[in-house]
Amino acid sequence: MDSALYVFVEDLRAEGVRGLLDRASTYGVRGVAVAAAYHQARDVTPHGATRLTLRGDGVHFPPPEDLFGGLRLAPPVQPGAEDRPVEELRAACAERGMRLHGWTVFLRNAAIGLACPDVTVENCFGDRGAPADLCPAHPDVRAYAVALARAVARQGVDTVVAEALHFAPFGYERCSVPLGPMDAFLFGLCFCPHCMSRAADLGVNAETARQECARIVGGVLDGDPPAEGEVTRAALTAYAGPEAVAYARARSESVTSLVGEVAAAVTAEGARLTFTDATGAAKGYAHGLPSAGLAAHDSWQLGIDLVALGDIVPSFAVLGYARDPARIADDVAAYRRSIGKNPELRVVLRPGAPDTDSADRLAAKVRAARTAGAGAADFHAYGLASFDALARITGALA
Repeated sequence: MDSALYVFVEDLRAEGVRGLLDRASTYGVRGVAVAAAYHQARDVTPHGATRLTLRGDGVHFPPPEDLFGGLRLAPPVQPGAEDRPVEELRAACAERGMRLHGWTVFLRNAAIGLACPDVTVENCFGDRGAPADLCPAHPDVRAYAVALARAVARQGVDTVVAEALHFAPFGYERCSVPLGPMDAFLFGLCFCPHCMSRAADLGVNAETARQECARIVGGVLDGDPPAEGEVTRAALTAYAGPEAVAYARARSESVTSLVGEVAAAVTAEGARLTFTDATGAAKGYAHGLPSAGLAAHDSWQLGIDLVALGDIVPSFAVLGYARDPARIADDVAAYRRSIGKNPELRVVLRPGAPDTDSADRLAAKVRAARTAGAGAADFHAYGLASFDALARITGALA
């Protein structure tokens, strides 16, 4: 069973490339996935150079001028990128016979969104209040994503691991009004001109959908009771009407076509694409107790058409952020049924809190994933987990 350990560039600087790979080798992983292009974060790092690490938007390598020179959008460049840490890691991995994956965050970049607000998602009220969420329907964002994919592939990685190459779930820092899951979903739909135009081309009455979303969400914000229950197509149709559901489903065309362009670009550079579906994180990130609906059945909420992507991408990564090994098995099996037999299926597990409290539990989850159809188990993430938690990987892969 293939495996990889997710690492940050800050981890390489704290412990040295060779020191980190020496430790990773003791865990038995066959490769590492380095955050070549990442997003803003403030992380507790238990064994880092600092115990609280601030990360910025952008890339950890000099962006090729021929890829971004003529584009409106370009990635910010992180301090120290001129030292080419990814290149150093590639050479060290080659010496050890380890695979190198380029972990790439595509459409989550607040620096770009703040500089160019029109490329971010626009809700049913016309607000652009999520600067980190770039819209996959916007032509400038699409051109940026393809260029970024090529740039990471050129770093000599075996695969480009695509994170956030789809619509983002609705998020906020504070909300004192109770929102039900369906209200939050409608609030998070993008109604920018490009999304509405694409939906209209597919026969959807986009303006009717926008008005219905604004009416329902506005009513809840004004004091109407929130909707109860999980988001399903049937429940959403009864709550918001068929046009709103048709609009939500139409978003998959933007995502599928963009993923196809990115996959082709990565292949042209001699690497291959691993598409990451973040639905598992949306359901269980904070607690490892996802709600009843399986992640594969809820992927459509992020604009992900698993059946269509199964014919486009050679590799899938899904987030197994659940405490229960049986839930991991159910999620993996559902993904395998949806994407078909051909794409590689990788499950990303966390070796420590909040999902995993023992070596036995981690081993049980790896076994469950393998039995359900996963061909690889990856572990997130070196810099965030304690050494005690990371040590559980060894037995899990044995």
